[in-house]
Amino acid sequence: MTKFKILISFLLLLLFYVTTNAQTIKGRVVEIGDKKEKLAIAGATVVWIGTTHGIGTDSDGYFQISKSGISDQRLVVSFLGYKNDTIPVKKEDVYFEIVIVPSSTQLKGVVISENAGSYISKMDPRKVENITTGELYRAACCNLSESFETNASVDVSYSDAITGAKQIQMLGLSGIYSQLQTENIPLLRGMASTYGLNYIPGSWMESIQISKGTSSVVNGYESITGQINVEYKKPATSDKLFVNIYANEHQRMEANVNVAHNFSEKFSTMLMLHGDDFQNKINNVNTTQINSGGQKVTMPENFMDLPLLRTLSIFNRWDYINKGKYVSRFGIKYMKEDRTGGTIDFNKNTFELDTAKINAKTLPYGFGLKTERAEAFWKNGIMFANKPYKSIGLIVSAVSHNQSGFFGVNNYSGHEQSLYANLIYQSIINNTNHKFSTGFSYLYDKYREAYDQTQFRYIYQVATYLPGEAASMHDITSLYDYKRVKYNWDRTESVPGAFFEYTYTPSAKFTAIAGIRADYHNKYGAFVTPRINLKYKIDSTTIIRGSAGLGYRTANIIAENMSILASQRIIEVVGNLDQEKAINFGVNLSKSFKLFTRKAEFDVDVYRTNFMNQVVVDMDKDPTTVYFYNLDGKSYANSYQVQVSFDPFKRFTTLLAFRINDAKSSSDGIVQPKLLQNKYKGLVSLSYETKYDKWKFDLTTQIIGPARISPQSKMPEIVRRDYQTTPIYSLVNAQITRKFKYFSVYLGAENALNYKQKDPITEPFIPYHTHFDTTMAWGPIIGRTVYAGFRFSIK
Repeated sequence: MTKFKILISFLLLLLFYVTTNAQTIKGRVVEIGDKKEKLAIAGATVVWIGTTHGIGTDSDGYFQISKSGISDQRLVVSFLGYKNDTIPVKKEDVYFEIVIVPSSTQLKGVVISENAGSYISKMDPRKVENITTGELYRAACCNLSESFETNASVDVSYSDAITGAKQIQMLGLSGIYSQLQTENIPLLRGMASTYGLNYIPGSWMESIQISKGTSSVVNGYESITGQINVEYKKPATSDKLFVNIYANEHQRMEANVNVAHNFSEKFSTMLMLHGDDFQNKINNVNTTQINSGGQKVTMPENFMDLPLLRTLSIFNRWDYINKGKYVSRFGIKYMKEDRTGGTIDFNKNTFELDTAKINAKTLPYGFGLKTERAEAFWKNGIMFANKPYKSIGLIVSAVSHNQSGFFGVNNYSGHEQSLYANLIYQSIINNTNHKFSTGFSYLYDKYREAYDQTQFRYIYQVATYLPGEAASMHDITSLYDYKRVKYNWDRTESVPGAFFEYTYTPSAKFTAIAGIRADYHNKYGAFVTPRINLKYKIDSTTIIRGSAGLGYRTANIIAENMSILASQRIIEVVGNLDQEKAINFGVNLSKSFKLFTRKAEFDVDVYRTNFMNQVVVDMDKDPTTVYFYNLDGKSYANSYQVQVSFDPFKRFTTLLAFRINDAKSSSDGIVQPKLLQNKYKGLVSLSYETKYDKWKFDLTTQIIGPARISPQSKMPEIVRRDYQTTPIYSLVNAQITRKFKYFSVYLGAENALNYKQKDPITEPFIPYHTHFDTTMAWGPIIGRTVYAGFRFSIK
């Protein structure tokens, strides 16, 4: 199977006009081989649609099937790992030669190639948006966190102004409520919640699937707002050699090398290497301070805009594929990362906190985190001869994650070991109209975090917390409480579960997927997760989908909120935190139509998430403290999105999207919009390719709506922001790519308009003071970034 097939894909169905009035249909099922020769597909199933009357192809790919007594004369051809094909049979047809293609390369009515962008699957009953390699290449895409710049459904932003951690949001909620998977294995959870998006290099990814709303129960109970699944590159279909080198004006350097080798038609391996290095201390942010006369003046702050970073990752995978019989995929990954931030002059080896000088404006502050992570997975699939609708799969994965670091004078350490196993059996009930998946899963997660926090309490005048009557910094100098508090969070999860999912397809117009799973948590007991997905094809151009279901998750309050550690907020956990539980339901409408005489796509989404229980992170009640407690009131998120994609003329694609978020939760005793949740987002993405794809021009503009920040009336006047909601701003990214025979070069700019937030850190001039806070980072911290690179490949 060649790369040519993946880049060109969607082969034409070959029909041979032979004779008339025959009572049997003969044919052959093939694929196109490396030398464009026809290779037989043995064990493919050929079934009359809506019946159990079918047959399997022989060792040479041939079949013969009677059409006597068949009313709906359409043949369905299927084979594991390949796209199903439905073939109408005319009265005069007696022989077919059917060319099928791998499922990763075909979408009905769409040609998928390296240059293809994102698309919404017309075949999947769920709302699934696919981001292909071509779409990923439209930006630098150094890692997963930078892969959504041209996507309207997923938002990515910095979680704070010091650590460089990025967070995603989908359907108006944090990414912790979306299940992040690699090749359908839930991996980016627990301690990977904060920095896990950086752990997957862009050069490793073959595609990304974004599924909104409730997803399959087969992969677990944790998905609430949807799933994001990353498909890694496969040895048998990847370039023999791929090299990607990236550098930007801030001296960030990145190198990626992929090597693939096929030992035989069945056995192949691949080695992927990634290195990332950034050691340049950048400081371009100004902040507001009080001078000796009590007046506000703007002065440079001393904090690095981005943390220093050094990452090394290696991934080795092995595939054994005996078509129609057995598939085995094994992989092992290792990642080591070191990130350092804070003030430019901080040195952990020499720094000692002097409480007598705690108000000194020159006191340095530092952050450092070292991470080592190892992953291994093994996926096995057994198929049955002449019954390709039947299979047994076993997925096993293990993770060891260790990280340790410091936030100022506070020390942190975390350790996590997890094991995941999923046994899946797939078959049909009577015929292919009734399919089901069932099986058992097991999750084991041993989790331990330790945090030593130095807590500071200052004497404030009562007026400090009243609007317009706050005391100046000269009145806030008395330290009355100084102590160290040690936190330990130990948790062991053991969760066996069982699931059943039924797919009903009575016709080509309608599909229903109903699933239910039961799990037993060693701490929270038994719980049941029902989910349903519906798809109805109104006509040849219009599809409507609906979904509803429950989701559960266990909150990891520190690992998921590490940005809070880079502040002086005191941590308060109120009561025993329960398991989070929410219901999500929504509707999607997809419509194809003609615009400027060319094909266009229109999509509209409406989704709502209601929490029965949620672990609330309350930063409204007191600006010096963060409270964690169980939801007492309401918490919900509504998301409304409209998207139009079309090609005004040949080789020019346009995407227009607009989304409204309405997410509210009870915090500080009232129901109010979630902190830093933008009310809306607009996206315009343009792409143009010259003839023969020699040049490619990409431009993406985002309009970011306002968001609520923490109550400023509770802040001292000196650090009180003069706004309650963030301003509206725009981000522009552009890239130019020039392709040659074996390589391509690209030049681009992120945040081309050079927009920067002027106050990402609260009280940066006294980092050990009560109100020092880095979590109010709502916009870009770094300005315009120009980058360049090249990609080289040998097919």
